[in-house]
Amino acid sequence: MLEVQGVFKNYATAQGPLPVLLGVDLRLEQGSSLALMGESGSGKSTLLHLVAGLDQVDRGHIRINQQPLEGMNERQRAHWRRTEIGLVFQQFNLIGSLRVEDNLAFQARLAGRLDPAWQAQLVERLGLGDLLRRYPEQLSGGQQQRVALGRALASRPPLLLADEPTGSLDESSSDEVLDLMLELLADSPSSLLMVTHSPRIAARLAQRVVLHGGRLVDSGPRS
Repeated sequence: MLEVQGVFKNYATAQGPLPVLLGVDLRLEQGSSLALMGESGSGKSTLLHLVAGLDQVDRGHIRINQQPLEGMNERQRAHWRRTEIGLVFQQFNLIGSLRVEDNLAFQARLAGRLDPAWQAQLVERLGLGDLLRRYPEQLSGGQQQRVALGRALASRPPLLLADEPTGSLDESSSDEVLDLMLELLADSPSSLLMVTHSPRIAARLAQRVVLHGGRLVDSGPRS
């Protein structure tokens, strides 16, 4: 459902173009999960942002459900992000002026896919029933990330993109959020592409690849 073919990306610097991605090829099947690893500065987040349509490739192709991103203008990419992907970040990115219940529904409302039954199931399974009237600042880090996960999955997007989603949590909270993410993904149509620096977390996903020297190296399926 996700196909990345021959993707190149440079960034302009005072010293000239800085190559970050040098012909990246990646494939993710529907309903599967893939951990994207690599050293700091290797371009993991760059690749994730390209897949999310937050930036554009210099050369190559990215397709999700056979829909190409190249050629879309910014308005079309924004609409595509609302309807086709869910995003989970390390820093939660909740809307501080909205209560938990409205943060949860935000993405689904934008996509025109608010499903009250699925929303209620997310609230129950994420353990957010007693927190719906609170604001993000009244929640712990683990609670905020559970809200962010629910928001990303509320519209049942074909692809969930997660950039170090447990990086700011302690190990116990990290394991809790990851367990919930994988359980909910098993009951949804979404596939998962996750950037992580943790081999322990990566081992929980179906596939792992390492970004090195601007290219991906297959590190094999989960053992």
